Amino acid sequence: MNLLKKIALGCAVIALSTAPSFGTTLVGAVQFDEDHAFVKALRKFEMEAVACSGGSLDFDLHKNSELGLEKDYFENMSQGIAVDYAIVSPSHMSTFSQQAPLMDMPFLFRDIAHWKAVMEADALAPLAADVLKKANVRLIGYAGGGTRQLIVNRPITNMEELKGLPMRVMGAPIQTRIFEAIKAAPSVIAYSEVYNAIQTGVIDAAENEAAGIETMKFYEVGPHISLTQHAITVRPIAFSNATFERLTADEQACVLKAGKMGGELGRELESGQDSMKLKAMEDAGLLTTHVFTERDKLLELAAPIKKAYAEELGATEVLMAIEAIK
Repeated sequence: MNLLKKIALGCAVIALSTAPSFGTTLVGAVQFDEDHAFVKALRKFEMEAVACSGGSLDFDLHKNSELGLEKDYFENMSQGIAVDYAIVSPSHMSTFSQQAPLMDMPFLFRDIAHWKAVMEADALAPLAADVLKKANVRLIGYAGGGTRQLIVNRPITNMEELKGLPMRVMGAPIQTRIFEAIKAAPSVIAYSEVYNAIQTGVIDAAENEAAGIETMKFYEVGPHISLTQHAITVRPIAFSNATFERLTADEQACVLKAGKMGGELGRELESGQDSMKLKAMEDAGLLTTHVFTERDKLLELAAPIKKAYAEELGATEVLMAIEAIK
């Protein structure tokens, strides 16, 4: 971490530790700018918490990775220093909670309607309980909603066309296991190298959400988007439990209420933006979307891998509960 970030972290710690007893300033962190759905979700959380607490809670959100990256935020919240609240990918919780990465498992959700139903039913509560126990961090709301699709240099619409497809996946082993199960040929490649790898023929495909496709201009090398809907993101609003326990009972209730409301807005924004971004790129002639006609087969092939992975994580009951939701 560079000197400026260390100074910022130190100042945040001092500001928090010297806050007067009649009011508490909470320090937040996010990697993005004010226009991003994550920031808007956190702003909603702040606004509702301030209103609920009558102003006894105050917020200082550091944007654009000023306080580091999501992994740093979570470690700091676990230690009760520097950062009090942030949106963090479940993968960054895995050092503490073995069960948390289940939220990121491909094909965890049947479709966007199932994802919404799971969020509304609070079916991830057991995973949140494990995070609280192992990391001392509370998950007070759930943003997310980006739908990940295949980015390919040619149309892929069925199992036969998918078979043996050389594609990039993220480094988590479950990603390789799932895509091997659905008959693709996955390999782990650094995110920064994906564009060049497709362009030079090292791979024929990758996978991402609409925002990533747009930002990285993947449509230039992979203009065919296969609508596999293999993952729908869950991005929890995390809150340091050490900080939470210093609050009054009324302030704690406000944080929990506001976190849920911030998550709801985040889900609404990101899920809506995802489909709009994809449509806008297609309307502009940058890419072509293709319905994957055998998606039920993808779910069938992924099922035993999902079950085995949940067993490894000690989260079989959670998976069963999620799958039971209609």
